[in-house]
Amino acid sequence: MEITTALSQIWNTTGIMSFSAGQIIMIVVGLVLIYLGIAKEFEPLLLVPIGFGGILANIPTAAITEVTTLAVSAVNPETGETVRHLVQSSGGFVGQIYGFGIESGLFPLLIFMGVGALTDFGPLIANPKTAFLGAAAQVGIFATLIGALALTQYLGFDFTLADAAAIGIIGGADGPTAIFLAGKLSPHLLGAIAVAAYSYMALVPIIQPPIMRLFTSPEERTVVMKQLRPVSRLERVLFPLAVLGICILLLPSATPLIGALMFGNLVRESGVTDRLARAAQNELINVVTIFLGLAIGSKLAANLFLRVETLGILALGLAAFAVGTAAGVLLAKLMALVSREPINPLIGAAGVSAVPMAARVAHKVGLTANPKNHLLMHAMGPNVAGVIGSAVAAGVLLAVIGG
Repeated sequence: MEITTALSQIWNTTGIMSFSAGQIIMIVVGLVLIYLGIAKEFEPLLLVPIGFGGILANIPTAAITEVTTLAVSAVNPETGETVRHLVQSSGGFVGQIYGFGIESGLFPLLIFMGVGALTDFGPLIANPKTAFLGAAAQVGIFATLIGALALTQYLGFDFTLADAAAIGIIGGADGPTAIFLAGKLSPHLLGAIAVAAYSYMALVPIIQPPIMRLFTSPEERTVVMKQLRPVSRLERVLFPLAVLGICILLLPSATPLIGALMFGNLVRESGVTDRLARAAQNELINVVTIFLGLAIGSKLAANLFLRVETLGILALGLAAFAVGTAAGVLLAKLMALVSREPINPLIGAAGVSAVPMAARVAHKVGLTANPKNHLLMHAMGPNVAGVIGSAVAAGVLLAVIGG
């Protein structure tokens, strides 16, 4: 009888007996993300760890993604008041990674440091007016914020203003920025926001070309732009310092992201810190990407992801991306009308900060219209400006809503 009871207890603790329908669905979602990363090569460096983290988040009874938080009280000897502190004490290894790197905002900043070390701002320095295209593409962020509030007002969704801001940042097509802002404003939506952001970044070659063709004429797509001027080393070194200085003076809340990005770029361009630049471009960004993906996946638990709000986030994210692309193209068309030098409106689509994929898409669409039309370097200007623009937009939202 005791053996039968013991066997029954063991059987009841197996995954077979403990799985819920939602957990099974989310494990399938995790497998789909892994498939897209491996077979279709859609952002594999992140979709593979995110998918695997999603599987770990839905394993019953193992508590791999859980974090135990203890409340510790102490008396302040100066005032006599009792102060209560929250201390993370234990939990699953993925949950602790999330608490260490995502809740603190550390991982996105380290990713931005690596992105800065990988980014050449030369095309933007050579043609500064393309910064306006990077700014225009951020229109999708604020349009989607309004859309999220409209869903709450008219369709019964339950998005707060902070939720709407976190969802809107998907329009910037910048995964680390989306994760940073969602982690600060709406941690419970982080999984859906991260998956939407990186999915749409991976689908840039599919989403953008129809929008680009819709808002440009065949003649506009054939416009050949003048070759960019060379950029001196002094300009490259002063640029990250100047951008950081402007950010400190005008928008201090954006300095975590902008500061990490510009430090990485300064290390790249200084010419005397090659070892640091190589470490930021390779070891640092690779290690953090592993932990970041697993931590994001931990928020794909069935109870957090399988909600009607998730469908709203996916729809709004797509709308944000489309609006940002269209806004960049339309501003480029306007600039072409007033500029003395020819501007191909296709480069405006690169204002979303999916670097360098959006610039490559603009280049490819331009080549299709005119085999002599090489737009890659011209599109890189608004593309890298979009990275700065999305970070600035996140800083504005954090200052206004998260303050």
